[in-house]
Amino acid sequence: MLARVLRALTLSQIVQGMIHVAGLDDDLLQRASGGVAVRNADSMKGGPAASLLGALAQDVPIPLLVTTCDHALLTPEMVDHFLEHAGAGGADLTVGLATRETIESGYPQTKRTYLSLGGPELSGCNLFYIATPDALRAVHFWRAAEQDRKRPWRIAWRFGPLTALRILIGRPGVEKVLEMVSARLGVRIGAVILPFAEAAIDVDSTGDLELVRGILARAK
Repeated sequence: MLARVLRALTLSQIVQGMIHVAGLDDDLLQRASGGVAVRNADSMKGGPAASLLGALAQDVPIPLLVTTCDHALLTPEMVDHFLEHAGAGGADLTVGLATRETIESGYPQTKRTYLSLGGPELSGCNLFYIATPDALRAVHFWRAAEQDRKRPWRIAWRFGPLTALRILIGRPGVEKVLEMVSARLGVRIGAVILPFAEAAIDVDSTGDLELVRGILARAK
């Protein structure tokens, strides 16, 4: 999976600079990298946000594209589409999302966690663009809220009762929700809605692994 992710990044027309990987020791990283030049970033306990903050503390530069090692269906086209739109949006932090309609039109059998914010239901795509150091305010918030990632209502409540009610009951849509969250955190957060169903499929379970293997086998 890691080798596929690294190939997608190196074949991108936009990604430049060194690729850093957190969570593997040097020997395993080199054996898993498929020959792509990578650098190890020491992992930190506490989840992905903690590892990202640890990598940034080791002089990993900003701006920075962040993705996950289990994003086995990632392609250069997805990466470039995301970065082009993220750059045009001008946010400090941009997240990649896909609609339930896009995902289930291609893979109705896949089980994803969806956000219902008003408008189309959305699922994360494990793509994040950190454009400025201000984005780290959101990363620090996410580190504190990470244990609630499967319970969006609890994350919303961390912004205070009034904002939470406006999000959970008002369901004003993703753009308005991001405006409210941005105002609370003091950081500009944007979203790119990706047209690729595969962008939302990572490998969290054996079922996901079987699905990904089937998709790749049919693509040969």
